[in-house]
Amino acid sequence: MTQPPMSFSLKLSELLGSIYPELDTDILASQVINAFWPEGTHRRKRSRVPGNKLWSEQDAVLITYGNSLVDGAHKPLDLLHDFLLSHMKGVLNGVHILPFFPFTSDDGFAVTDYRAVNPQLGDWADIRRISEDFHLMSDLVLNHVSSQGSWFNAYRQGQPPYDRFFFEASPQDDLSAVVRPRTTPLLQEVETVNGPRHVWCTFSHDQIDLDFRNPEVLLEFLRIIRLHIDNGVRTLRLDAVAFLWKEPGTPSIHLPQTHAIVRLMRLLCDFTTETIVLLTETNVPKAENLSYFGNRNESHAVYNFPLPPLVLHAMMSGSAKYLHRWQSGMPPAQLGCAYLNFTASHDGIGMRPAEGVLPEEEKAKVIDTVYELGGLVSMRTLPDGGHAPYELNTTFFEAMRRTFKGEDAHHFARFICSQTIVMSMEGIPAFYIHSLLATPNDHEQVEQRGMNRAINRHRWDYPTLLGLLEDPASMQSRVLSALSARLRVRGHQPAFHPNATQFTLSLDDRLFGLWRQSLDRDQSIFALHNVSDEMVLVPPSAINLIDDDDWVDILSGEPISAVGPEIPFAPYQCRWITNRIC
Repeated sequence: MTQPPMSFSLKLSELLGSIYPELDTDILASQVINAFWPEGTHRRKRSRVPGNKLWSEQDAVLITYGNSLVDGAHKPLDLLHDFLLSHMKGVLNGVHILPFFPFTSDDGFAVTDYRAVNPQLGDWADIRRISEDFHLMSDLVLNHVSSQGSWFNAYRQGQPPYDRFFFEASPQDDLSAVVRPRTTPLLQEVETVNGPRHVWCTFSHDQIDLDFRNPEVLLEFLRIIRLHIDNGVRTLRLDAVAFLWKEPGTPSIHLPQTHAIVRLMRLLCDFTTETIVLLTETNVPKAENLSYFGNRNESHAVYNFPLPPLVLHAMMSGSAKYLHRWQSGMPPAQLGCAYLNFTASHDGIGMRPAEGVLPEEEKAKVIDTVYELGGLVSMRTLPDGGHAPYELNTTFFEAMRRTFKGEDAHHFARFICSQTIVMSMEGIPAFYIHSLLATPNDHEQVEQRGMNRAINRHRWDYPTLLGLLEDPASMQSRVLSALSARLRVRGHQPAFHPNATQFTLSLDDRLFGLWRQSLDRDQSIFALHNVSDEMVLVPPSAINLIDDDDWVDILSGEPISAVGPEIPFAPYQCRWITNRIC
């Protein structure tokens, strides 16, 4: 006999009991509800059922800092809004504004005040205006806060509740198994009114890790989530969530309590009257990353982190062998879940997700080529004290300037091909603003700021950028026009719904091919991408074009015959061959 679904109250109590078994779950559940649904708000009577209607083929996301565009006169958020309205309307419908709060370091990820917008960017009214025109994603930086913020200052003064907000450990603890994304010491000694304490710092000594063993920390973040929602945010990016729960003697990553907290947030979001999407940011190998889907009860979406290094390798090597092998082994996202596909973000190109996918000698070739392009490599500390490449620091546009063979005349075509792959795959495509704007590496910022990641965080002078975009011969205009045109086409194709059927095609290694079919099985698209600098010919029989259908490449407008001659692919050419033009 089928068991009736568990009620919201029972689910909440069960989750809280697994996270805080020593506490009274009834009292804590009441506190959670009051934090997330304060007076004046209310929740749904029934949970939102997992399905494929949270997104569509029209969804695509711009990733940007609040001050990627500046002019010295206007608020950067106003300039961003202007750029979105004038250049992105009808091209993409979502925008991820990276941390827009007051901060002290790490370009926003060392937050001093979660309840304020950085006045150098604008204010909450500016955030709300953007949210009225675009689906807005914000960062929930919930693993750590700034060492100079009010929370940590109150901790050092012994002021409740902040005196129990931060994770303390001892240098004598067994910390040998802790997984680190950085090379700085894990513990930092600080002076407090109660004497010296050693606080946990996963990322840097300006980013002090919070202690979620204290439920007051969780409750405070639920209030912050409500603030985001009330100001128009509809996707919450859970930054560095994998490190949330720590225990000396363990790797302190992906611990069961961390997953339980994500499930708790998902439960609350499934009962909000607003449609909220949770996205987990976990730059780790595939199995660990996919674990954050849970059983359709954790995040709605996860970053497809292996994609950037694998696309980079394919374009540099001229072979999609490893990209194809990885994609062939990727499961479709569960019902109600989706992948977020990208090649570039504000961070570097992570190398951890390539572990077990790219052979060491192939990774070494990629790293050497990035160095030859003037890029940089950031390292991480291994449990044995050694170091390994953590990420490659370069703009993706600049990374496409060179292959393993050297530089050539195909830079533009190679870059457009790399981004078209992102558009073609199962999931939601996302594009860093510096990819859309063909931004070169910013070595001057690296030198001034002493930070590798600054190479990929250029701030455009807005009038200068607009001048370049008005010049059809500029690389900025060419790239934005080409990518915008393809995104407009993509947005009308049901076969590119994030959950539409996908099969990986076995073709010449120089080609990366996917078959996509719409949810109603009416439209098929064969998305084929030549990742090499060579002409490639493909027999129509190799992609099983149905004889009775009329096929056309919607990127070039060319008719494609199912029984005709071989289909030619120029270097880095992409084709979307469909039986139904939408």
